[in-house]
Amino acid sequence: MKRALDIAAPASVVLILLGLWELAVQQDTIADLLGLEPFLIPAPSEIADSLWVDRALLAENAWVTLREVIGGFGVALMLGVGVATVMHLSPLLRRAFYPLVVASQTVPVIVIAPIFVVWFGFGIGPILAVIALICFFPITVNTLDGLSTVDPEQRKLMRTLGARPLQTFARLEAPTALPYLFSGAKIAVAVAVIGAVFGEWSGSGSGLGHLMLVDNAQLEIPRMFAAIAVLSAIAIAMFMLLAVTERRLAWWGEPGSGRLDSFTETNQEEH
Repeated sequence: MKRALDIAAPASVVLILLGLWELAVQQDTIADLLGLEPFLIPAPSEIADSLWVDRALLAENAWVTLREVIGGFGVALMLGVGVATVMHLSPLLRRAFYPLVVASQTVPVIVIAPIFVVWFGFGIGPILAVIALICFFPITVNTLDGLSTVDPEQRKLMRTLGARPLQTFARLEAPTALPYLFSGAKIAVAVAVIGAVFGEWSGSGSGLGHLMLVDNAQLEIPRMFAAIAVLSAIAIAMFMLLAVTERRLAWWGEPGSGRLDSFTETNQEEH
């Protein structure tokens, strides 16, 4: 019952908003309010029609963007976990590199994307770099926070039991940080499509971002909105996939479950 309600509630809100949008467009309310020509504000029905009519073109470009998102996210995941682990194990390196991690997010992506094109040339390289840059920060910071939240008493107990630092990390700190890692990864994957679009805008001959530029120039407004809808669907699908994976691999981190303590105690007893 609760699961059905979780699905029905947002679906109802979306349907209501789409209905209001359709009605407002049919009455030219939005166009009049924004001072635009009516053809610049497509109705949901027009977008849905474009999703069907242009499905082959959208699918072809969506596959390009999806590969870029997965590749860039994968790079950010490896770098983020690696950097967070190193900073956790070495307080000196944490003091040295943490400000640089923060600084990596202060440069607007729309500015850095053309620079990556100059450095890496046209192709998938600069796009992966942009996506990785966007995804790197939430993964790194959340993982580092997770590694730092271990109860000092539990660390002390592990040392009392004769655990080596590597064993403490593998059996206590890493499991504790895993739910935090997934939280950062879900944030990262939700914004990864933004990086893909910026990267494609800076230099790409395919992908949904490139298609949006072409549609904007040709005033193919319904198809441009359809491309945005596909981008959102990609982000939502990847977010949900991570959420399902988290429930299977990091079940002890569910809010209010109280299972993290039991997981830790089990590991300590086995040790």
